Amino acid sequence: MDTEAQPTERDRSSDSGTPGPEGRSRFALVSRITSWLPGGRATLTVLVGLVSLLLVHAFVAQPFQIPSGSMERGLRVGDRVLVNKLAYRFGAEPQRGDVVVFDGRGSFGNGHYIKRVVGVGGDRVVCCDREGRIEVNGRPVDESTFLYPGDRPSSVRFDVVVPVGRLFLLGDHRSASSDSRDHLGSPGGGMVAVGDVTGRAEAVVWPFGHAARLERPDAYARVPAAGGAHG
Repeated sequence: MDTEAQPTERDRSSDSGTPGPEGRSRFALVSRITSWLPGGRATLTVLVGLVSLLLVHAFVAQPFQIPSGSMERGLRVGDRVLVNKLAYRFGAEPQRGDVVVFDGRGSFGNGHYIKRVVGVGGDRVVCCDREGRIEVNGRPVDESTFLYPGDRPSSVRFDVVVPVGRLFLLGDHRSASSDSRDHLGSPGGGMVAVGDVTGRAEAVVWPFGHAARLERPDAYARVPAAGGAHG
């Protein structure tokens, strides 16, 4: 028995290259739109590209320029980072060690800021232990891999419990960073609402010579959950 598929009349008509009613309708719509636009099809292509770019910018990813040295040594003045705006959607939450961009209104000031998450909701963050290290939930954190060379973890002493739904944030260049430590007496106690986080910084994309992916450091991996046993 011959099992080779045989083209039907419908197959033959499709292969002829003649568009069906739906294809002709779309073609007519595109032709009508391009006839209205100066520059025709080229202008339409540019507009579609711009709309796509705006949608990506609004909902998916957005570049931000680093305005200060508060996140050195990893992020330098003028660096451009790509921020993942979907990182904390669909139930995900910021984690300790993440570098995030957030809206500072109501907590830090006007504008957007970029800092590292040190404490999440329920965490007790203390500075400092006998060796000068920050403790989170009783566990000292070794920040040497990302802290600015020569900086202490903090010259300001504090002992705070982060409210649920908020974040305690510090810059990596502690001596040049205005962060949660400096706003402990401000509305919100220096803590930033999770809802004010724009997204997670994923990578330095410019300049090319400094391009790098921003990984979550291992320093916080052994921190117990809030209320967990201290070891």
